Amino acid sequence: MLHEPPGEGPHPQDGDRRQGHAAARSRGPAARGCNRVSANLERFAELVSREQFGLAEACLLIAQDEYPDLDVAGCIARLDAMAATVRGRLPADAFPEQKVAAINRHLFGELGFAGNVEAYYDLRNSYLNEVLERRIGIPITLSVVYLEVARRVGLAAQGVAFPGHFMVRVRLKSGALVLDPFGGGEPQSEQALRARLEQALPKGRAGRVDLDSYLEPATPREIVARVLRNLKSIYLQRGALEPALAVMHRMLLVVPESAEELRDRGLVYAQLDCFRPAAADLQNYLRRRPDAPDAGDIHARLAELKVASARLN
Repeated sequence: MLHEPPGEGPHPQDGDRRQGHAAARSRGPAARGCNRVSANLERFAELVSREQFGLAEACLLIAQDEYPDLDVAGCIARLDAMAATVRGRLPADAFPEQKVAAINRHLFGELGFAGNVEAYYDLRNSYLNEVLERRIGIPITLSVVYLEVARRVGLAAQGVAFPGHFMVRVRLKSGALVLDPFGGGEPQSEQALRARLEQALPKGRAGRVDLDSYLEPATPREIVARVLRNLKSIYLQRGALEPALAVMHRMLLVVPESAEELRDRGLVYAQLDCFRPAAADLQNYLRRRPDAPDAGDIHARLAELKVASARLN
């Protein structure tokens, strides 16, 4: 029922994590902390409750589940320093094209930021602190770095949730420039964008669609949700249920209206033998989506949870 992407091999520490998860499961629901929530969640909840919030800060707070001692301010200072270097090379009346060239030169030429082609599904690619440290990542996290530097140098840039490949759009007087931070900030031609669409859409459709409809700007909330979905999918694919659950707590703070995210968390709770929170989430899912295609399956799962819970009492 939970959809997972293909993996690219385990993180070097995943074996140790899996042993820890297996040991935790053997200790029972209470020991696993079915009701335990990260101490860092409150700050994240307050941040994303705002209509507008800092994208980099939100992404760094996500990383605190995996890196509890993370220096968020220190990571933001790195972004400040990158922007300061770029800004120092620009005239006061710099055109957007000049700003793009200066950002690309510094991020990709001098600092060496690049897409992680060899280990695309490495978890570290989705954590902004690791991307800043290692200078490799995936399209969305490299785009976050780009957007944060661009904002600091006064460049009107926005994220674009292009099918299968997140990118950055820069407004120009004559239109817009679409950049691919995963590919070194390379500007994308209409032909290149349609070629990407060919890989994501039914055959023959990419040449007929309105390209602008796929280049709508993504909000910080949508970007953070996409980062979380990447992490959720990778953790689930690897069977790392407790880290996946921590990600899901954050996801439901970002998109509280999502019944599907509520269902997915309930199913993970159930796999962890956390019967009461599992039942609560699944019941709430059915209240929101009584006619959902999987409603029958969820009703059956709830009946199983009721029996399992009764055995513990």
